[in-house]
Amino acid sequence: MEAQSLCAPMPETRQKLVKKGAARASESSIRWRLAVASRVIAALIGGYLLTALSSICLAQFLPLARAEAVVLSMTLSFLVYLLAVLWCFACRTAWRAWLGVLLPSAVLGGGYASARWLL
Repeated sequence: MEAQSLCAPMPETRQKLVKKGAARASESSIRWRLAVASRVIAALIGGYLLTALSSICLAQFLPLARAEAVVLSMTLSFLVYLLAVLWCFACRTAWRAWLGVLLPSAVLGGGYASARWLL
């Protein structure tokens, strides 16, 4: 009997541990939900931005007739959007998802702006 009473936590200690665990669980749950919400926003808004810029750049720089370049770039935009959404949910962190969407968007936007300025 002594071994059991020495090893078993007291009821007050157990209640404190349960309260701490519940607080940590709720904090972890909120962080997880915010990370998922951030990824969803990155996939929707960042993916749309990346898709639009890639479609514009492809239509501008493909060596085809204007109508064919536009049709091909708009067709490929579905694939770009799919890859952007997959990227946002495959990353380890939401920061990396945002970076992976916004950095190529900035490169494409800068390339298109410089081409418009030079041409």
